[in-house]
Amino acid sequence: MQIIKDRQLVENTWQFIADEQELPANGDITVTANRWQEHHDLLQAHPGKIGLRIGSTDFADTISGLDELALIELDFPVFTDGRLFSHARLLRSKYGFKGEIRARGQFLADQVFYLSRIGVNAFELESKLIPTALAALDDFSVFYQTTAA
Repeated sequence: MQIIKDRQLVENTWQFIADEQELPANGDITVTANRWQEHHDLLQAHPGKIGLRIGSTDFADTISGLDELALIELDFPVFTDGRLFSHARLLRSKYGFKGEIRARGQFLADQVFYLSRIGVNAFELESKLIPTALAALDDFSVFYQTTAA
């Protein structure tokens, strides 16, 4: 499956592993904040990159080891829930997260521009929405506010 990353189409090499699933032998994986906290040592030994999937009710200030993660996925439950916009901004500006921040779930292609301004640099959406989302990254050329990215 293709995603948008840094304004380019790339293949998604990551796999989400739910709390009840066994870890694969290798590969790049994302896990929940709960699993990351409870099985930190085991996950550090995993042969592959580790990422974290957070939801609206997770908070970055309660998650240790952010600097060890290559990816943070923001899992939007509905497009009207804007709490993950705040999480993205805080991850970049307050916590200094340098890795990939990816939006996934129920967000609109029209929100891609605004997400990119607050630090999201990758987007996982339905393939039919990718051209609209790519075009949305160039919606505005003049800005009043600074960016977190």
